[in-house]
Amino acid sequence: MTIMNDQPIGFIDSGVGGLTVVKEAMKQLPNENFIYLGDTARCPYGPRPKEQVVQFTWEMTHFLQEKKIKMLVIACNTATAVALDSIKEQLGIPVVGVIMPGTRAAVKATKNKRIGVIGTKGTVKSASYERAIKEKVTSSQVVSLACPKFVPIVESNQFYSSVAKKIVFETLQPLKNKHLDTLILGCTHYPLLRPVIQDVMGKDVTLIDSGAETISEVSMLLDYFNISNDGNDTKGYAEFYTTGSTQLFDQIAQDWLGKGKIYSKQIDLGGTNDAS
Repeated sequence: MTIMNDQPIGFIDSGVGGLTVVKEAMKQLPNENFIYLGDTARCPYGPRPKEQVVQFTWEMTHFLQEKKIKMLVIACNTATAVALDSIKEQLGIPVVGVIMPGTRAAVKATKNKRIGVIGTKGTVKSASYERAIKEKVTSSQVVSLACPKFVPIVESNQFYSSVAKKIVFETLQPLKNKHLDTLILGCTHYPLLRPVIQDVMGKDVTLIDSGAETISEVSMLLDYFNISNDGNDTKGYAEFYTTGSTQLFDQIAQDWLGKGKIYSKQIDLGGTNDAS
């Protein structure tokens, strides 16, 4: 399969969380073109059965394949945990998840080898971070905590609210006496709550944004496969698609990306919206 350097990089996520990854991509890779798809109509993925998450991830992947992407970034920890390997095997382009880059950064950052992981129920249940960390440093102590209320806060654009502060404070209490020096934000929605999380955990705890770390890997792979969109004077473009409300998506995207007006397009991927 021939890849043209100006083909876009595709990003998929269960909702708006992956925009935190796109923001870093725009900063690090200004010449690249991006297409983002957030499955906001069926968010959150965390409580869903593994088979359903795999199905939804493939539906998003097929949509972006039709857009002739040159690389796929699974900007969702839940989807990365259950679907990355099968998608990597079957796609003829580079595929990047968010778990390994976040793991590497946490292992590098920790001084006392006590690392916390917060994520969705699906990500925590998969134990993907714990396995990856212990493969690198067997003596590490990993404490994982599911934070099911965080994604709905972000998806409803309430991450600056007093409600958000209260929920984050109450949810993170079990981690306060674990003597952690590093905490992985194991969901790409969570960086939107970063100031509140940092405030609760304290300034001595290093927060690892797994999504931001992922873009360093994307950059490396672009060079490795010689598919970077460098050497031209044109600035990259970005297209946004959502399966839910374009109005809410555009509002969050504009606030978070700071790139002026965003006009997303609503699409229907089919499939069920049932979380049961």
